[in-house]
Amino acid sequence: MFPHLFSPMKIGNCEIPNRLVVPAMVANLNNREGTATDRYIAYHEEKAKGGWGLIITENYAVNEHAMGYPYIGGLYKEEQIPSHKRLTDTIHKYGSKIFCQIYHAGRQTNHGVNGDVQPVGPSPLMCPWNKDIPHELTIDEIQQIVKDFGITARNVVKAGFDGVEIHAAHGYLIHEFLSASCNKRIDEYGGNYENRTRFLREVMEEVRRAVGPEFPMQVRFSAEEFSEGGRTMFESRQIIRDIEKWGADALHVTFGLYGNRSSASSVSSFFQSRGWNVRLAEEAKTLVQIPVIAVGKIQEPTMAEDVIESGKADFVAMGRASLCDPHYPNKVKNGQMQEVRQCIACLQGCTASTYQQVPIYCLVNPELGYEFETDFSKAPVSKKVFVAGGGVAGMEAARGAAIKGHEVHLYETTDSLGGQLVSAAYPPFKGDFATYPAWLYRQMKTLNINVHMNTELTADIVKAESPDKVIIATGAKPIIPNLPGINGANVVLAEDVLRGRVDPGLNVLVAGGGMIGSETAAYLGIQCREKVTLLEMMSEIGIDMEGGIRDDLKDCLNKYFVKVMTETKLAGVTEKGALIEQGGCVTLYPCDTVVLAIGTKAYNPLQEELSALCEVVVVGDALKARKAVQASREGFVAGMNA
Repeated sequence: MFPHLFSPMKIGNCEIPNRLVVPAMVANLNNREGTATDRYIAYHEEKAKGGWGLIITENYAVNEHAMGYPYIGGLYKEEQIPSHKRLTDTIHKYGSKIFCQIYHAGRQTNHGVNGDVQPVGPSPLMCPWNKDIPHELTIDEIQQIVKDFGITARNVVKAGFDGVEIHAAHGYLIHEFLSASCNKRIDEYGGNYENRTRFLREVMEEVRRAVGPEFPMQVRFSAEEFSEGGRTMFESRQIIRDIEKWGADALHVTFGLYGNRSSASSVSSFFQSRGWNVRLAEEAKTLVQIPVIAVGKIQEPTMAEDVIESGKADFVAMGRASLCDPHYPNKVKNGQMQEVRQCIACLQGCTASTYQQVPIYCLVNPELGYEFETDFSKAPVSKKVFVAGGGVAGMEAARGAAIKGHEVHLYETTDSLGGQLVSAAYPPFKGDFATYPAWLYRQMKTLNINVHMNTELTADIVKAESPDKVIIATGAKPIIPNLPGINGANVVLAEDVLRGRVDPGLNVLVAGGGMIGSETAAYLGIQCREKVTLLEMMSEIGIDMEGGIRDDLKDCLNKYFVKVMTETKLAGVTEKGALIEQGGCVTLYPCDTVVLAIGTKAYNPLQEELSALCEVVVVGDALKARKAVQASREGFVAGMNA
């Protein structure tokens, strides 16, 4: 079905078995000293089992002060080699190839993760992400870092990697030298084009000397920065030509740098369209003869096939797709596209884990980061397991228990599965959110789970059926504040508005500026209603959202003329509209409808009643109202441990 995706192609003298690439992604799974752990190896091994042609590791530091994250790899000293040799030996058992990405974080780090020293950069410009002003590198220090790249590259060869990727993207040190927005030097490493590219050229020359003429060396490069005063493709065209001239065997075309006031950085959210970066790879392909790797929200195999077939790129890198489903290639190759877990670009785990400095995790794939300990073998004894609630936590619990071979019954009080994640697919740009509950819905059928719709699990049912275990995943309920007029006909819930159960009219006030309220206001705004107002008692909306996504949402609200009122509370509701409080003064704000999105609270009516009847475990929002990423993991673990 996909002859181009599954055809081999060489990078240098290394033949890659197919065109599907796992790009570098920080996993925070290594030891603090840069050595590979069993957990890190298992994480990559799952992708090799899944059939990815080329796996590129996370950015390995070239010296002890070069890392931007606390638990990444390093190959700057001999003692680190054996653990990473175990990684490459493991990957090679499955026929995949593995390249090592090497880098220096430059200013994009902080004292806490880089050996408690001041970050460095070409110029003393503060990193907008880490907020540290870097030390301006001297000529001697620059030349030492060039040598560090060579030493690390030599160790990459010793560790058994199939190639090396030099990271010249995403705002790290090499990128900083290339960019006039970061590099303000006036010596031989700054000012004009030749000087700003000198560091990259010297690094490539040093790496080539270290690895020899035949070892594959490629460069990852941000073709556009998408930042104020940043580099565009106009200048990048010449850099791309020079990268080939300086000896690269392939070019990995990416975009952005960290710290942008948008999710148009190096990791795209749902606000960016699918494949939006392919145009940059396509243009690069016209400039060079070496293979070009495209990246950027390429999810569907048909779209990936088209990228290769149409000549826009030679390889397709699918980072988060490999996180959500490490077995993506094999499923696609075998015609099992419906079985693929698709990335929804939520950024709730893959990027959140980096600044939280914890191991990588994922909303859609609760197994991610736990490959080393997840046991999919059947349980020694088959049990009868009941699950109360058909949201994400409940369906993951049912899936986990069914995988272990238990008889599973899921009880859902409404006529649909998916819970709040179905509502989450309704706001603008979030249509892909429906793919996850849709995949879980298919799993209920595939795993022969007994689903009881429009049925509330009760103590009487438990007494009659005598299950061995009940997993309570009854979710959360909206918070209804105790205010005058709150039970009026002109007060509705955000979920009911999103699901089309009510029409709030043309003049709508949304109370609550968190994620749900802000997205509901945006949803109403794009419908061209006469007036939409968003009320938030704090000084900022969307504080429970990832920063780049919040900034994109603000742009959306502004574009569709949604009026945002912060430091304003809902004080009550009358037939004429909302009573709002600002600075201690309460006034009438005329509107047709007040939409409540003030928050949610755990809903767990069963635990006390059932605890005397059988083993009970509570998961997801029923335990504590949080995000879906916690619900999926807790539900899956409860099911697997049933």
